[in-house]
Order: sequence, then structure tokens, then C-alpha cells
Amino acid sequence: MTVRPPSPPGLPRPGRAGADAAAADPAVAALGRGSPVGAELTGAVHSWDVSVGVDGPGTRFVAFLAGCPLRCRYCHSPDTWYRRSGRHRTVDDLMAEIERYRRFISVAGGGVTVSGGEPLMQPRFTGEVLRRCHALGLHTALDTSGFLGARADDALLDATDLVLLDVKSWDPATYRRVTRTGAVAPTVRFGRRLAERGTTIWIRFVLVPGLTDAVANVAGIADYAAGLATVQRVEVLPFHRLGAHKYAELGLRFPLADTAPPTPELLSRVRGQFAERGLTVY
Repeated sequence: MTVRPPSPPGLPRPGRAGADAAAADPAVAALGRGSPVGAELTGAVHSWDVSVGVDGPGTRFVAFLAGCPLRCRYCHSPDTWYRRSGRHRTVDDLMAEIERYRRFISVAGGGVTVSGGEPLMQPRFTGEVLRRCHALGLHTALDTSGFLGARADDALLDATDLVLLDVKSWDPATYRRVTRTGAVAPTVRFGRRLAERGTTIWIRFVLVPGLTDAVANVAGIADYAAGLATVQRVEVLPFHRLGAHKYAELGLRFPLADTAPPTPELLSRVRGQFAERGLTVY
């Protein structure tokens, strides 16, 4: 149920949290951070949804924020790429929607997930929503690529129970082919920071035949995930073309229109690579 609002190598040196993402890609420096209007903090909210077992444990209220610095070839939500695709909403506005579902998601053992787009394009808004939810006793999750992980301050992470960390690829050339920008280094460092803090992590990896499926590429992610003490599970997500119609509606070409989903044999091999490192795999 989706509800739209009405009308590896080359890791940066430690100690440069404020500049890391910008160093990885200069365009990051110009990205929006969420803006206060009058006395209230507002964000660009694309839509919200209630999901079960997809965006964290239990039944969850999922807020999709607008804007993303990456352009992943397999993205199923191109309608969330730009901040202008969202509606300006205050934290109070979004919390009012969450309150409507609060008892339901609590009883169902769920919580609230802030997703996107990329929620760390709006770290102030994202952090305040997570803080308010945490104060209500709701389980909180942040769904992010980690590319803008340097924008997540300690206060935001203190209010986050779980991070769904989408590791696009390990091999630098493959990462750029997938995202068409940036580098994996900020994600790598962000995951290590989360582990050092004791934050629970679910690693997510989208398996695309002919793009992300190379044995060495998967092995790099598996080794990385196995080295993070707080990784609870790895989700290998099979590529699908269910979002192709959104590209057509936007007048865009879907880059992977001719790519088939992974075969059961390929899925088994990739999941096996993660399992061999002692990881719990879904």
C-alpha cells in the first residue's frame, strides 16, 4: 500500500568526516541537506508505505524521501531521484502520519524505516524523524547506500536501531558502472563506523546478471561483510524489471530493459559465497 502525500582500495584517511563524501564525488558538496522553513524543519517527502518483512523486521511504516546522488542502472524508483519530486513536509506532518499506524506497527513487532531516494541527502530531517520515532519507543531503521554516510552525525545514529546498508558493488569499475558516479569507499567506511558503534547492519546486494555477478566482486563484499561484527544478515536481492514502467512514464530509457533476472543457479552460487564466510543469507 503506497500512499502519496496529498497535492575497497583508495579508502580516504580517517578524521575527515565532513569532507569524505565530497572527496569521493565533488557533486556531493552541492546536494541539499533538508531545510528549515520558518521555525520548522521540512523535508522533501516522496511517499510513504506500509510493508511487511521487506524494509526491516516486522510490519513497518516506510517513509520515502526524494533525492538521490546515484543513478543505479537497476533502480526501480527513478521517480525519487530529484528533490523536486517530493512535497515539502514538516517533521510534524510526517509524525502525524506515523502516529496513525503507531499501535498497529508496534503490535506487529515492526517500526519505522526512513528510505528514499537517499535519506542522507536530508540528514537533518531524517535525523529528527528517527529521533522522534525512537522517543516513542518505535524500532527505527535507516535504508541507505552509505555513499553519504559522512552526513550521518552521532545523534542521527543514536536514534537508529538498524541500518539497511546497500553495497552496490566492491570492484571500483563495477561500482561506477552500476551507479554511474561515485566510489564504494564512503560506504565501506560508513559500515565500519556502524560496526564500531555497535549498530546492527543488514547488508543488501542487488544481483544483476552480467553486471554485479562476477565472483571476485561478490567475494569482496562477502569478505567486507564478514569483517563487520554487527552484520546480522545479508540480503541478496535478485534484479527485476518491475519498475520499468516508471521509466516509460518519465520518458526515460530503462538501462537494463534487456537484462533477465538471475537464474536459480546464479542465486545459489552468490548466496553460497556469503554463507561460506559464516554470514546469515536471505
